[in-house]
Amino acid sequence: MAKTTSTPQSHRRARKNPFFVILVFLAMMLAGIATGEPDRVLEQAIQICLGCIGIG
Repeated sequence: MAKTTSTPQSHRRARKNPFFVILVFLAMMLAGIATGEPDRVLEQAIQICLGCIGIG
């Protein structure tokens, strides 16, 4: 069996990818908060709940 070893460069790049993904997620989350999306989502959730109950 041939033993494969990864180079330190590819190992470092592979470990940076999760941090990059988290950074992108945080940037998108902050952009959503800045544009008022949480209020809109809550408003829609209230409307759906009231509609299911039969009040809205």
